[in-house]
Amino acid sequence: MQSHALVAIVTLLALLTYFWMSLQVARARRKCGIDAPAMTGDPVLERTIRAHYNTLEWLPLFLVPLWLFAIYWSDLWAAAIGLVWIVGRIVYQLGYVADPKKREAGFLIQALAVAVLLFGSLGRLIYVLAVTQA
Repeated sequence: MQSHALVAIVTLLALLTYFWMSLQVARARRKCGIDAPAMTGDPVLERTIRAHYNTLEWLPLFLVPLWLFAIYWSDLWAAAIGLVWIVGRIVYQLGYVADPKKREAGFLIQALAVAVLLFGSLGRLIYVLAVTQA
């Protein structure tokens, strides 16, 4: 039985990254003096919230192919690509909060990581199906 400990660790690191982003929202709220449930009023708070929510939107697109890639290809490679995704999300968040124009590098890093995981998983699954049907 193949161990998936590495990809499990990366999954938890991704969730910790998401939690860190939620702490950044709380920090921005304190700094700007805007209490919940308000979501607007300061551009830094709005960008911090948006970066946090955008990460939530990407988590399913990342986590499902991450695990499929680990199962059908390699735990090690899935974990490595998963770490790239995490770095991309951090770069995205830091860039977006500083200036929305600076979010592009992080977005591209994480989007490419997801593309590799998604299309790699899909390709492998099609291959497995074709071989087992032959």
